[in-house]
This record gives sequence, C-alpha cells and structure tokens, in this order.
Amino acid sequence: MKTVNDVPHTEPMDEAEALQLETEARHAALRHIIDAWDEALLSGVKPEQMASAMLYAAITEMVGAHGEEKVANMIASLPERIRCGEYTLYEPRQKH
Repeated sequence: MKTVNDVPHTEPMDEAEALQLETEARHAALRHIIDAWDEALLSGVKPEQMASAMLYAAITEMVGAHGEEKVANMIASLPERIRCGEYTLYEPRQKH
C-alpha cells in the first residue's frame, strides 16, 4: 500500500498522481502558514518576529525529520540561492 504524507492509499498511484497529491498537500500547508501569519500580524506580532519564529520552527522540524547533517547541508546552499534572488518576491525594505 502506498502512502502520501503518511495517508494510506489503496489504489496504486503513478508518479504523476503522487506528485499531484504532494503538491496539493504543500499548498494546503502553505495556506495554513499564511493564515497563522496574518493572525499573528493582526495581534501585533511584527513581521520580522514572525519570520524568525517560523524559521526556527521549520528548522527544528526538519532536523527532527531528516537529521542534523542533511538539514545543515541543505541550509548551506541557502546563501547563494538567496543572493541569486530565489527568495526575493519584492524589493527588500533595508534599514539605513
């Protein structure tokens, strides 16, 4: 029996179906994160504080799921990806 996100599926899935289910699950997770973000901002949490807390939560979850070495290697690639604009959605607000 195949699983996607630990949910059992009795019918065989091909790779495209599994990818579609994984994509849908990630979009649902992102919607939950955006909802939590918006709620926190409405309650007075600053965006920078929320971002820091979410990064901490994400990294600790990833370490628990994949181990320290694998996560450290993944994070080691972030500086170059950031510099290349992979995470730039808009012009940053830089403080002078």
